[in-house]
Amino acid sequence: MEYFLNELRDAKKSAIVDNFLKKVHYHLKDERELVEEYNLQTNIVTRRAWRKKDTIGNDNAWEIELGDPGENFQVENIPVIKENNSQPSISRRNTQINLEWRIRNLPYPIETYSVTCNDDKKNLTVRTSNKKYFKILNIPELERLCIPLKQENVTFSHKYNTLIITYKKPQQLLNFEKAVLEIAKEVQPQPQVFDKKNCKQS
Repeated sequence: MEYFLNELRDAKKSAIVDNFLKKVHYHLKDERELVEEYNLQTNIVTRRAWRKKDTIGNDNAWEIELGDPGENFQVENIPVIKENNSQPSISRRNTQINLEWRIRNLPYPIETYSVTCNDDKKNLTVRTSNKKYFKILNIPELERLCIPLKQENVTFSHKYNTLIITYKKPQQLLNFEKAVLEIAKEVQPQPQVFDKKNCKQS
């Protein structure tokens, strides 16, 4: 945990504030980039994205780790990812005490599903008894910090054709998030530049 915190402390950092969101951009020494978007009212990370260079030094596309990609999440050229409306789609959420996944377009009753921990691989396996759906859910937050998974931390529910899976955050992760929040608070936002050319006259 301390190693990754030191990486963030030593990174080149910048931030912008957009309405009630603060977006903190980290340039790590190994040339990876991390963007975290905080809700200023709750201090919860609502989106997280990573980018790294390929083998010849070009920037790869941004990978969304947490949150729903959308047009209101713009840090440089983070792409908007559109899902097929009829296929199961997964979004990651973050709350004060839980990690959360929402898998939409799953119409089967609650007793059809099982969610099991794979501690050696730091992921969850989601499957249905009718063999209509199978998915591995990675948990990079726990993998980065080498935190073991526990089955008792997993709960799930089903409503409106959506399977909602929650994993209770272990204390080590809560401590880590608190430390990262303190780093993010120290990054002063850049002033927004008003572009007169794009201002339409009423």
